[in-house]
Amino acid sequence: MKIYLFSVAFCLFFLSCDKKNKVEKAVTAIPVEIKIVRFDKIFFETPAQDLPKVKKEFPFFFPAGNDDSVWLNKMQDPIWRELYTEVQKKYADINPVKNELTTLFKHIKYYFPKTKTPKVITVISEMDYNNKVIYADSLVIVSLELYLGKNHKFYQFPKYIKQNFEQKQIMPDLVSSFSTREISPIIDKSLLSQMIYHGKQLYLKDLLLPDYTDAEKMGYTEDQIKWCQENEGYMWRYFLEKEMLYSDDQKLIPRFVNPAPFSKFYLEIDNESPGQVGAWVGWQMVRSFMKNNDIPLSDMLKMNAKELFEKSKYKPKK
Repeated sequence: MKIYLFSVAFCLFFLSCDKKNKVEKAVTAIPVEIKIVRFDKIFFETPAQDLPKVKKEFPFFFPAGNDDSVWLNKMQDPIWRELYTEVQKKYADINPVKNELTTLFKHIKYYFPKTKTPKVITVISEMDYNNKVIYADSLVIVSLELYLGKNHKFYQFPKYIKQNFEQKQIMPDLVSSFSTREISPIIDKSLLSQMIYHGKQLYLKDLLLPDYTDAEKMGYTEDQIKWCQENEGYMWRYFLEKEMLYSDDQKLIPRFVNPAPFSKFYLEIDNESPGQVGAWVGWQMVRSFMKNNDIPLSDMLKMNAKELFEKSKYKPKK
């Protein structure tokens, strides 16, 4: 019996690998040419007298109502100039980012053929860590000042935030922004809906970033992923016993879904746990659903949370 089960498992593994290889071969053949415009360099290297030309070419970066003196002062401000210097040190060669963008958009075009290849514009913005990468149909904006490395001297942020200020997080952040256009919005206030929504985002990273680790997709350390894997059954029992899944208590969202230094079970384990464990559990639900159901990706992304959960056959390890 053990030999039979081993043979079945081996065959399934082989078929899975074969399918993945076929997908990656098809992805590689998709023609994609990424153009990166270094607005960060254009802005800070433009002579003052040429500012009107830059404003005309990039009007969306210059909101109406601001006098030119605002932009001229920014060009010359010592702090902004130092930040610009640091960005140029880190990204003097933008080709590694361009290569990753090319690979990512080959995958996006494979799974979402109607997607346009966008123009990518790099900027130095206002350290808005909630909008590090913005995907807007034909345009992708990347704020390079937020990818200088988690230990950079400019970062006065909590550890759980700045741990994702690494170059390797540009693509996962882009997929998160892209996914908001493909995943149906949340229609109710339940914790389950939030968990499944973020689980769908993470599942897209499985498909679009196949060479990334789960930690990189999640924005975790490897230890944080390990903690979730080791405590999956415990977390699941907690959600069930506390009847949280269908609760619309909005205090549950910052406790278990939003970025945070740790999740709030209000138990001794809190300080050991990473934030966003609800999103991680939602990811496992979506993975389980896609494993146990033959359904197009686009249909899954539109499915409501309750139906997806009930059909997922999700059963965490004890």
